[in-house]
Formats: sequence, structure tokens, C-alpha cells
Amino acid sequence: MENTSQSMELEDIEVDVDYDILTVIPTPGSVESGSTENTPNQPVNTVSPAGATAGAGDGSGLSENGQYQKKEWQKTSKVWNDFGSLTTFCYKESRVRELAAHMVLLHEYPFNMMEHELFNKFMRACTPHWKKISHATIRNDCITTYQNEKRKLRTLLKLVDKVNITTDMWTSCQRVSYIVVTCHFVDSTWCLQKRILNFCNVPPPHSGVVIADALRNCFSDWGIEDKIHTITVDNASANDSAIRIIKDDFELKNALSVGGRLFHVRCCAHITNLLVQSGLVEIRGIIDDVRQGIKYIVASKSRLNVFSEIAKRLHLPCKKLILDVPIRWNSTYLMLDTVIKYKEVFPRYHRVEQAFQWVVTPEQWEMVGNVNQVLSIFNDVTNVVSGSEYPTANLYFPEVWRMKEVLMIKCDDRNEYMRSMASTMIDKFDKYWGDSNLLMSIAAVLDPRYKMKLINFCFLIIYPLTEACSHIKNVLQETVQVNVPSCSFSSAIVGDVVSKISEGRSRFADHIRSSDIIRPIKTDLDVYLEDDVYICGKNENGVYMETDFNALACAGGRVIEPHRASLSADTVQMLLCGSDWVRALHGIKRKSAGDKLVEVELPTTTTSTT
Repeated sequence: MENTSQSMELEDIEVDVDYDILTVIPTPGSVESGSTENTPNQPVNTVSPAGATAGAGDGSGLSENGQYQKKEWQKTSKVWNDFGSLTTFCYKESRVRELAAHMVLLHEYPFNMMEHELFNKFMRACTPHWKKISHATIRNDCITTYQNEKRKLRTLLKLVDKVNITTDMWTSCQRVSYIVVTCHFVDSTWCLQKRILNFCNVPPPHSGVVIADALRNCFSDWGIEDKIHTITVDNASANDSAIRIIKDDFELKNALSVGGRLFHVRCCAHITNLLVQSGLVEIRGIIDDVRQGIKYIVASKSRLNVFSEIAKRLHLPCKKLILDVPIRWNSTYLMLDTVIKYKEVFPRYHRVEQAFQWVVTPEQWEMVGNVNQVLSIFNDVTNVVSGSEYPTANLYFPEVWRMKEVLMIKCDDRNEYMRSMASTMIDKFDKYWGDSNLLMSIAAVLDPRYKMKLINFCFLIIYPLTEACSHIKNVLQETVQVNVPSCSFSSAIVGDVVSKISEGRSRFADHIRSSDIIRPIKTDLDVYLEDDVYICGKNENGVYMETDFNALACAGGRVIEPHRASLSADTVQMLLCGSDWVRALHGIKRKSAGDKLVEVELPTTTTSTT
């Protein structure tokens, strides 16, 4: 009875294991890490209790000669499944403080967040080893992280041959002006990298000389003054002046590609915004009426209920209304694209709500629909070329030519307002993108999916024949200068004009499948240009092309948060740059904040209104 009682006690111990009392060392491989199933009859190195004096045949731990032996205990609890994966816990205060600094930088928390009472209670509940971190300590830790990551980035840039720069000016709510300088480059593993180099204060006046000095100081500090391939800016006159000054400096050092014709790059998203804003003047009054009408409706829940009820009676989907940001054309496009679905609701709402005065006529809705057809193409192009996490230089040309094509077609539209809008936009298109055509064309040629076949296809659509041939020849000559200056070339002009507007790359794929390619005598460059194009897509490592053009991006940055605007300029730079570098260190992509649209969901259930 004594042996039986002790055996039952051991069985109970195995079910409710107390690791502080029972020391058990599982044999290697006896417990499978992460397993959720019981694995009975696995040997465990343990010793039978001293009271188990019976022979081996009766289930005790003694052999026939009286010696202790290993006994196989059957595991009856799932707790054993995780027992073999236990390791010794080691609390490292230095690592905790380092990650706390990363957290504050990446998520833009205030320094005094580390002193919040509930946060410290939460951390003490996680581990009794936690020590409160003061705001002064976490600030110093953030500075240390900033300095460490800056050293790493400087070492990384030493291994890069060429970099592309984007820059822009920003003003805080305290009316303090900053210049943000972002570096884009392709590393040794052919991965596109983007880092903010500087976010520094630039005192007024913001002339071209002042901006040029700020950029030169940044390049010198990072040791990249001889590695600049392109600089992308918006169309401010001060920026143009600054680029001319820097370009003159580079010419003295013979550090410009293609005679400097590729050095100054205009921001694609900014140019598109200028084009569309100029075109929207034709329907500005209608857009203002739509905007004011939406403001009136969303200002009251009862008004929304009435609007939603009318939409239901017309069997329209009750989803949402969007209020745009007037300075962002794409938000205006989204507002019009959403509200046009409710064009039958507004006159009926006016009959119910006499105070509503912003009724758009059917003729005006037709104008909105026609304009939105053009804006939809511009919106698609902007979404493609404004990415910063993937190469976009090779995407500019196959997308931007769609803009030119649709504007050329709308110049012959039967509606006078469409002709006027297209004429205004096409003038700005040629003004701002005339110089950029060469850059976009060379980047497309260096993409093995496109090569010269895309240039032949597009130029014959958007230019007259003589002008197209001249542009094609110029692209070939400059491509030779970029890649192999001693090489000669010969290439056939191939293309057919397709009148129907569709997605640019899809149309080009159709063209490649249907056209006959004339193959002349091959040179070194022609071996590449006349090889098959790959319209099925890129491989997992991306398209292999000239790295100098692979890292182009749109200019732009961000507005500093109000709670940080009152900090010193050095602290602001530490926080903004440190956040970007820590995000890259941990491989965390920034979620696009987008435009701050007001999206109001229409109520799904409403009360009847008389």
C-alpha cells in the first residue's frame, strides 16, 4: 500500500508540474519544440523514490540486483510539451533601453511617455526587473541611437557609386523652415534603399543661393559630393536657381552624366498636380458647388439620414460621401468619382430640404463625368510612379505617355470646355516634361521588358512622324553615351499607332506580341536592345537595370508634428532622421498617411422623414 500510495503521488506530480520543486532533465529529442500533442512513453531521466523497494517487475525503480535504474514515466499533461524548450531567462537592461529608444523614435512618442505611471505598472507586470526610465535618459538614448545609425549609414554610402537626391522645403506651425534631403540608392544586393539624410533648419530668405549652400553642406557632411547622379525637386523658382548653382559646381569637376541633361529632375507627382489644377479651372464653379453641398449634408446627422433615405428609395448603394482637400487634385477626383453616383439624389434632397441651394444640373454632371474620365488616367499614373519602396524610373515613360495621348485626343473633343482644358494641360505638359523625356526614355530602354521597342511604340503615337524619328535617334545616342561611349548603334524604327486608350503597359505587351521586329547588324548595344523583351513581369529580385536610374523617386517629405515643432532644430533632425533609420533597421515600412480626406459613411438604417 505504501508503494502504491507513493506511485500515485508521483503521478499527481507529473500532471501538475511545479518547476521550482521537481527538477527533470528530458533526454535530447524527447520533447518536440512547439508540439501540442502528448507523446507518451518517452524516457525521462529521473530517479525512483527511496520508498520504492519492490522489484523491477512490479513497477518500482529498482532492478533485481537492488540498483536504481531509469524509469519511463508516462506524461499525461500538455505542460510537458513546452518543458523541453525552456531556457534560462536573462534580463539585459542595456538592450531594453536600446529598444525603448527605438520605440520612441519610430512611433514618435514624447520623451515623458516613459514616465507615465500606467506604462511603468504595465512593464513591472511584465518583468520585476524593470527600472523606470526618465525622460532625460530616453532622450540621451535616442541621441546615442541616432549617432550609431548615422555611422552605419555613412559606412553604407561609402560602398555606393551613385546616389539620387530628392529635396523639399517644409514649414512648421511655428513658422520655422526646414529642408529635407532624402537619398535613394541601390545597394550591393540590388535592393532599393531610401534614407533621410538631413532635416535641418534653413533660415530665410529661401533663395537659390541659400538652398544650394544647405545642399552642399549636406553632401559634404555625408561624403557623397562626388556621387550625386540626379536631384529631384519641385518647380519652385528658388529650387531651379539652386540646381543651376550646384550643376555649375559639378560641371567643373566633370561629374555630370550626359552633359548634365539628366541632373535636374522634376517631381512627377508635383507636375501632375500642376497639370490637373490648371485643367480643373474649366469646372471650378461646379466643383465648388459639389464641395459646399457635401459640407452642408455631412454637417448634421439628420441631413445624412434624409440623404441616405432618398438614396435607398432610388436603390443606390448607401456607402459614403468624400470631402476633398482642395489643393490635392486626386482627392478632388475621389470626391467627384464618389458623388456622381448620387447625382439623382441631390435634386430630390433639395425638394425636401429647401435650405440646400447647391444643386448641380444634369448638364453639369455630364461635364463632371467627362472630366473624371481624364482624371482617372492621371490618378492611375500617379499611383504607379509615386511609390518610394520600389524602383519607379523605368515606370515613368510607359505611364506618362498615356497622359500625353489622352490630352492630344481631348484637344479634338466635341465639347469646347474639354478642348480648352486639354489645351491648357498639354502646354504645361510640354513645358515641364520636355527635358524629362530623355531621362524617362533612357530608364525605359534599360529595363529589359521595354528597351527601344517601347520608345518606338510610344513616340510614334504622341509625336508626328518626323519629330518621333528625331526623338528616337536622340534617345539612342544618349543611351550610348550613358553606357558605352565608344559604341556605335543601328536600330530599326518599329511601331504602329493604336487609337484606343488603355493601360499603357498592357497595350505595349499587345504590340510586342503582334509586331514583326526587323533585326539589323548587331553591335554591343544592339545585342541588348534587340534581344527579346520580357513582358511577363520581373523576377523576385526585381528588374536588373542600370542602378543610376533605378533609384529615382518623387520629391517630397513630411510636415513635422505640432508637438515637436517647438523643439530645437538639432533635436528635430535627430527625431526625424532617427525614426527613418530605425524603421529601415527593423524593416518596418511607413504606412502612407495619404490625403486627410473627410469620409462620411451614410447611415444604413434611417427614420422616415416627412
